[in-house]
Amino acid sequence: MNKDVFIIGSDRSTNLVKIASRHQPHSSIVADTLQLPHKPRSFDFAISIAVIHHLSTPARRIDAVRSILDVLKANGKSLIYVWALEQKGSRRGWDEGCEQDVLVPWVMKGQQKSQGSGVEDVEDTGSSAKAGDDGSRTFQRYYHLYRKGELEEDVVRAGGVVLEAGYERDNWWAIVAPKT
Repeated sequence: MNKDVFIIGSDRSTNLVKIASRHQPHSSIVADTLQLPHKPRSFDFAISIAVIHHLSTPARRIDAVRSILDVLKANGKSLIYVWALEQKGSRRGWDEGCEQDVLVPWVMKGQQKSQGSGVEDVEDTGSSAKAGDDGSRTFQRYYHLYRKGELEEDVVRAGGVVLEAGYERDNWWAIVAPKT
């Protein structure tokens, strides 16, 4: 492990940050991607996986990308992953012509404190959930399914440049940088 590398993770969920904090020596904080608490131009690299597609409007998604770009140094880069609309070959079967804004069931298994799985640490968001016979709860989570090229468009609208982009396992990804 390189002792010169400082890693900090963030999430909106206090309990997920507690889980991440168990992985020392890295740090983790509660933060909102639209209002990152970091100094501008302070990071060499940032990773955003499965975050931006949960924001419900184009403006909020672009603001999230801009927020990431703002914390990068002039020569910094970021890797961003979002769910793809084009998932025809997956179990979900979404593809062109399907709705881009969907609610996807997320099942939280029944409490498993005795097994130490960390499931008990996931906080209840206050949203309504359907209870299953096995003690599980099903939540409907919002996703914006990105169509081909849309992530790159959001990066440009946020004031960034796309260095590389592609598709992998039902996700669009892009390596991006601030404009110099």
